Amino acid sequence: MSKHARAGSRASRPSRTPGASRPTPRSRAGGARRAGGVPRGSRASRGSRGSRPLAFAAALGLLGFGAGWAYLAQDPPANAAALAASDARPPAEERAGRAAERDPFQGLPEVSEQTRAKIPADARQLILVTGKAKGSSESTAALYTRPATGADWLKSDSWPARNGAKGWSTERTYGDLTSPEGVFALTDAGGLLAKPAGTKFPYDQDGSFVATGRGVNGESLRGSFDYVVAIDFNRKTGVSPLDPTKPEGEEKGGNIWLHVDHDGPSQGCVGIPKAAMQKVLATLDPAAKPVIVMGPRGF
Repeated sequence: MSKHARAGSRASRPSRTPGASRPTPRSRAGGARRAGGVPRGSRASRGSRGSRPLAFAAALGLLGFGAGWAYLAQDPPANAAALAASDARPPAEERAGRAAERDPFQGLPEVSEQTRAKIPADARQLILVTGKAKGSSESTAALYTRPATGADWLKSDSWPARNGAKGWSTERTYGDLTSPEGVFALTDAGGLLAKPAGTKFPYDQDGSFVATGRGVNGESLRGSFDYVVAIDFNRKTGVSPLDPTKPEGEEKGGNIWLHVDHDGPSQGCVGIPKAAMQKVLATLDPAAKPVIVMGPRGF
């Protein structure tokens, strides 16, 4: 509508003349209510209508945030797998389970707790010689290794063995025909024959490694010292097994060796098959601090 039309409509309203009737109280009151109300199209009315889109947008934002949270909960970030892969340790529950399943005997069930405690912590190779009984000359020798300090021992080989004719003793004396019971280091080797391939021990090949006489049961001793590993019982280490030095005195005896079995009991040494001696020499490594643990079952 043009301005002229609106002007014309105001001009056509009748003018108030003297004697014309005044508005009634009801009409004034009604007018007042209309004046006090919010006119259609006013600023307040427009503000009320404008707040509705803002509320709607806020609601949409909350819904979007909730959907994103649900997505993250169901599908972790792409780098979560990489972070998990960087931690190679098994889950805590699995680690606890492994600890609970650890062998209480550390892989050496035929050895007492007291003897296991004597095995050096840094030893990673071990020969276990287990006698059938305290007074028996028959035994079994087994080769063990472990991957690290504190780990359980794992058996790799086992052979029949012979020890002193009168069994085992913790207080051995010269000529008593017993083998010393305990834990001893292995540091030096030698023999009549050349060292087997892969031997890491200091090795003394010497023509003096020849046994004289006969065994306790009259058997031949031929070839007994083809291969020898000295057992560090009452001996000076770092020298040939032939060295006669006995730091703790002659009365304890000495020259106790791991050598080739001669099919009979010994005067104190431990005998195993020739092929087993070759395997021992090719396997034992001074860097692994090898020891021999020897005595009757359960010692």
